Amino acid sequence: MNLILLFHDDFLAETRVRLTGRRLEHVLTVHRAALGDELTVGVEGGRVGRGRVVRIDGDALEMEVALDRDPPAPLPLVLVLALPRPKVMNRVIAGVASLGVKRVFLINAWRVEKSYWSSPRLRGLREQTILGLEQAKDTVLPSIELRRLFRPFVEDELPTIARGTRALVAHPGAAEECPRDLREPATLAIGPEGGFIAEEIASLERIGFTPVSLGPRVLRVETAVAAIIGRLF
Repeated sequence: MNLILLFHDDFLAETRVRLTGRRLEHVLTVHRAALGDELTVGVEGGRVGRGRVVRIDGDALEMEVALDRDPPAPLPLVLVLALPRPKVMNRVIAGVASLGVKRVFLINAWRVEKSYWSSPRLRGLREQTILGLEQAKDTVLPSIELRRLFRPFVEDELPTIARGTRALVAHPGAAEECPRDLREPATLAIGPEGGFIAEEIASLERIGFTPVSLGPRVLRVETAVAAIIGRLF
């Protein structure tokens, strides 16, 4: 935890906060904080600064906080991601949050198993985004929206979402190489392991998405997400 993310109900007064639960345990066991120590803190959706430990007891820790700078700038990217396997869901979502993506759509695709949509991990997405923000010293939670029907989403919603951006779909074997160091907003679609099927790629192409490739290697979703975003920005 490189930043302790604070929420409005943590505040006892304008500059005083109280931590309990997971964050308290982390501060005491990992940071080994003592009275007078200072830690990096940030308020959900707000600024970043320092918190000085002023009280510790068995159930809580209190800090005086001073918030004096803005969080890192968000990436100008909308991520459209085929719902990952539940086994890797947590890593993918925490990683996306730590990279600074602020709008994510988890969508269905032919190669997404129906059982994925009933995974209890879908109920824990907020917790994973918090972990990602704490890692990256960020405070702005991403928006994550679920879309279980591929065709209505692509035909009815995605054209408006992608308007005014560079629209790309990662696809193994695509003829065009994935661009580097974009200087414009982008909408990026990444399929399930094995990629989108041909009909899904065609649907995305019809609304202006360009298939791009990282080369001959077929990557796992969690690797592809980090590699492509890192390359684009």
